[in-house]
Amino acid sequence: MLAERLRDDLTAAMKRRDELATSALRMALAGIKEAAVSGKEARDLDDDEIVKVLTKQVKRREEAAEAFRNAGRDDRADRELAEAKVLAAYLPAALSPEEIEAIVTETLAEGGFSGMAAMGPAMKAVTAKVAGRADGKTVSTLVRERLAAT
Repeated sequence: MLAERLRDDLTAAMKRRDELATSALRMALAGIKEAAVSGKEARDLDDDEIVKVLTKQVKRREEAAEAFRNAGRDDRADRELAEAKVLAAYLPAALSPEEIEAIVTETLAEGGFSGMAAMGPAMKAVTAKVAGRADGKTVSTLVRERLAAT
């Protein structure tokens, strides 16, 4: 299970005194624990839910890096990107732009989606297929372009 792997890797990072990996993994595990106890009762997250939490953590670090760069804090930006890279290693391989286009085209054809009124259901169908392997903004832009053309 992914949560066990993260905990084991945290222990290994602490033993080898890898401060960057230790910090990134601790924050990731804290995010997972927070997600597990949110809601009406605590529960264990499955690997798909953990991937969603890690994806959010990576995106949050990338956004923070951009903000630090804009503020002239390149040292902090580099650290945020390094932490994002540590966490990204636990995510499934990202889809190439060509693969995303193929999935969008296939899903829109299968569902018979056309016109901007179908944006919500189309996004739901495509998002289910890409499942954290593609940036939501990229997928949304592509779906919007395809639906506007029909």
